[in-house]
Amino acid sequence: MFLRSLVLMPFAAAIASAGTVASATAADHERRFFEQIQGSWIGPGEIVAGKYKGTKFVCNFAGTTPEDRVGMALDGGCRVGVFNQDMSARVERSKSGFSGTFLDGAEGKGLDVIGGAVKGESAVFAIHRKALTGAMRAQLSGKNTMNVTISVNVDDELVPVIGMTLKRVDAKTVSALTGE
Repeated sequence: MFLRSLVLMPFAAAIASAGTVASATAADHERRFFEQIQGSWIGPGEIVAGKYKGTKFVCNFAGTTPEDRVGMALDGGCRVGVFNQDMSARVERSKSGFSGTFLDGAEGKGLDVIGGAVKGESAVFAIHRKALTGAMRAQLSGKNTMNVTISVNVDDELVPVIGMTLKRVDAKTVSALTGE
């Protein structure tokens, strides 16, 4: 039994430390993903389903990340003709997963972020408001393009309702274009 303990203890310690390394690696990957969101973004979008299907708009956002937590914030607005609508989204990792708000959250006129995951160059967040559930997906296509899709559950099917393609318009893009 003593010999078995000597053999198994290093194995158990290796498994435990591998779990810690994997979790640290995941947190590092998430942090790197969100850091890529930092900067100024602009681009067109369209409502692709529902009552306002076909409505086109243009959005401007400033992306930031908190220094002491894993997450992001997008603040700005979208314009349809002469009408402007302020927009914001905040997502942070906590011990229980991702949480946050879209606009002022489900208590106001927005949605709550109730979970999510970052994999590769995309993040998918579960969104919720009363009986409405769905997902918001942010996909980075290169350093200067981000596609955002908001989908809702309709009859057990996830249906895209809003799509946007945002381009980076901050100093990182300018220096890449000018070669500086």
